[in-house]
Amino acid sequence: MTDALHTELLQLALHAAARAGELLRDGRPADLTVAATKSSPVDVVTEMDVKAEKLITGLIADRRPDDGFLGEEGASTPGATGIRWVIDPLDGTVNYLYGLPTWAVSIAAELDGETLVGVVSVPMRGETFHATRGRGAWATGAWAGERRLSCRPAPPLDQALVSTGFNYVADVRAHQADVARRVIPLVRDIRRGGSAAIDLCDVAVGRLDAFYERGLNPWDYAAGDLIAREAGARTGGRPGQPVSRDLAVAASPGVFEPLQNLLEDFGAWHD
Repeated sequence: MTDALHTELLQLALHAAARAGELLRDGRPADLTVAATKSSPVDVVTEMDVKAEKLITGLIADRRPDDGFLGEEGASTPGATGIRWVIDPLDGTVNYLYGLPTWAVSIAAELDGETLVGVVSVPMRGETFHATRGRGAWATGAWAGERRLSCRPAPPLDQALVSTGFNYVADVRAHQADVARRVIPLVRDIRRGGSAAIDLCDVAVGRLDAFYERGLNPWDYAAGDLIAREAGARTGGRPGQPVSRDLAVAASPGVFEPLQNLLEDFGAWHD
């Protein structure tokens, strides 16, 4: 894998994420409504999700027509180069629908299943996070310039600020709420932002000590997982397993195993 290819993939992901972020920020209709639903009536898609994904895949395909795609809103092609783009054009759709600022564009490039490049753009914060495997994680934003990211020094678990998310299927969400109820007394506090991609980047930048969630898809975590790892965080699923739909955990190294073991004991990964 050449440096030139890494650079090409990163620059293309940055460009596509910026363009999609501008579309979503500046083109949001005042009367935005739900266009479709997915796993449940409250798991929504808006017209802007679809427009942003079409913009991203079009920009990438113009430059790299033989690459594959996996996108939340239906883009799925195998490609012929070994490179696959994993895209969440609007992570935090419900936040976006309600006019809340916590939403992001997430784009990752994989080679044979291994994430090489990840970009998460958060337009309403004026921030963009990016990472290339083995080269660290970086951010640009309102604080001016570009800086390398490093996760927070690990506190004891009972002083850790932890974020999580909830599924849109009612019985799964009820179980997740019960797990969160058991976690809350054992940590500093719990946050629920509504975007897994942003939560993972907030672990990378040191705004959170940890994040966990059950039921994520590859487009939810592909870019953010790389950014968190390149910032020094540990990521994984159940003990000894990688991130999967069963469970995603990202945390400062000293917090990771205690939290992961706690979630295993509480059955965070099953109904």
